[in-house]
Amino acid sequence: MTHRTRVKICGITRSEDLQAAIAAGADAIGLVFYDKSPRFVSAETAASLLPAIPPFVTSVGLFVNATSEEVMAIVGTAPVSMLQFHGDETIDQCCHAAKAVNRPFMRAIRMKPGMTGADLLEYEHSYRAASRLFSGILLDAFVDGYGGGGKVFDWSLIPKELAPRVVLSGGLSVQNATEAVLQVRPHAVDVSSGVELSKGIKDPVKISEFIRAVRAAEHG
Repeated sequence: MTHRTRVKICGITRSEDLQAAIAAGADAIGLVFYDKSPRFVSAETAASLLPAIPPFVTSVGLFVNATSEEVMAIVGTAPVSMLQFHGDETIDQCCHAAKAVNRPFMRAIRMKPGMTGADLLEYEHSYRAASRLFSGILLDAFVDGYGGGGKVFDWSLIPKELAPRVVLSGGLSVQNATEAVLQVRPHAVDVSSGVELSKGIKDPVKISEFIRAVRAAEHG
């Protein structure tokens, strides 16, 4: 049986982009609550977008070094269904914030030079042992700042036994999506800049082509 790779379109800022992602078959929508990002949305803007997300499409709120109180305030206004921690948060900080709003969470791991597959397995084990709300790790390239750099990292560093549980991110695009899925066989892929016209503005054609490229890998 062919594994269906889930697709998350991150950095949604506008209703038309949300509709394009849903129409193309996205499994998850990412909303960035980090005010230094060009893809930042306020809690109020996110709240206006959420009602258009149908059942079984996951809304994911991306946070960078936010306090539990900040996460609670945002989720209170914009009740996303999952959290993604993308900064320098400790395990305790992630677990505390997730527990405060009773939401599952993903932990983004930025692949710094020298990191190994053993490090990734240890990260996952530590988070899984720490909280029942931990959902999995998202792997991104290490860049200055926090994500959205459009850089690819060495996929061969991902242990084969971990790959079926990870969300693969970092520099994915229409051009490399098929190769990424064929090589890594991740649970899901996450794309933002790779399907944009400009920072924070999505291209509906690129979204559709990206998802088609992912599906092509599942049959190839």
